[in-house]
Amino acid sequence: MDEENPEKCNIMCNCLYFTSNKLSRIINKIAEEEFLKTGLSPSYALTLMNIISQPGLSQKELSRDMNIKPSTTTRFIDKLESKGLVERKTEGKTSYLYATDKGTKMKDAIGKCWGNLYQRYSKILGEEKGIQLTAEINKAAIELEKDLN
Repeated sequence: MDEENPEKCNIMCNCLYFTSNKLSRIINKIAEEEFLKTGLSPSYALTLMNIISQPGLSQKELSRDMNIKPSTTTRFIDKLESKGLVERKTEGKTSYLYATDKGTKMKDAIGKCWGNLYQRYSKILGEEKGIQLTAEINKAAIELEKDLN
């Protein structure tokens, strides 16, 4: 609750749109701080981890798995490719993605960053509450997405 401006809190605190954006900005800031040492943003690190864990993944499959637009996937792959972390192998119209040796060597560092992020917000929220909140947000996203399709 906003002690200084309770009217503002009534409007903002009861709005899923504004509250979820606020949460997104805060968790993104924490994640970016944790991933700074890798030289990758959390989104690029997640993209690389998906490719490491599923060698030969197509860009289309990656877009679906990460729930992002194909143009965003292309931008992520272009950046990772320019850093020498990922390579594309094209067969016909389909591009398949593979981590390079350099990219694969980042797996442990990226995993550590994810662990640090988890520990950091768990320390603040409590581990159980963090797990519960994540599950509830995911459940809500699935329900809201159904209505878009």
